[in-house]
Amino acid sequence: MSAPKLFHLPLSRRRLVQSLTLTAAGLWAPGAFAELLTLTPGMTEGPFFPDKLPLDQDNDLIHITDHTTPAIGTITNIAGRVLDKNGNPVKDALVEIWQADDRGTYIHSKGAGSNTRDDGFQGYGRFETAKDGGWKFRTIKPGLYTGRTRHYHFGITLKGQPRFTSQLFFKDEPANEKDGVLRGIKDPQQLASVIREFKPVPDTKEFAATWDIVLGLTPRDA
Repeated sequence: MSAPKLFHLPLSRRRLVQSLTLTAAGLWAPGAFAELLTLTPGMTEGPFFPDKLPLDQDNDLIHITDHTTPAIGTITNIAGRVLDKNGNPVKDALVEIWQADDRGTYIHSKGAGSNTRDDGFQGYGRFETAKDGGWKFRTIKPGLYTGRTRHYHFGITLKGQPRFTSQLFFKDEPANEKDGVLRGIKDPQQLASVIREFKPVPDTKEFAATWDIVLGLTPRDA
């Protein structure tokens, strides 16, 4: 299985030809894809950002320290980079993820509804990027709840800057067509950039996708 692409490339014929030319030439220097990058759209933080953060806040949401039972659900692996608008990696960015568990419940005092939260699921994680801008999380496929399709919440915070929030969605998810947050993205390239295909990981029951988060700034702005 070929590895998922780290870049979201707009699908116009002209730009596709440009991207293939750059790839063939081996031009992977920072900024080489500047005109091809699509800025990640900002989206609502939502009502269920944890109002009490868990003690365990690492990037493996499947296993909680001192908890013997792993989280329930389909395991997913998400990795990517934080980039500026010129394609340069952003160092020391705090990347946060929060999501519903397999039952559609968040770690929030008002997020349970009639469900019982999975105590084996961390529900929130964080990762600080190194000089390559890279980040990764091991988590589960979010459960459904009324009014939303399956999605992950992401927050990216740079020193001295407010948190930038966005969301990540699953390709071919039936509820995507009726999700107001997702359909509120009017730019087709930005819409496509936050919908990813999660592919099976060979010899496992897990799935994986990559997603680069492109911020509308340059290092001078950070």
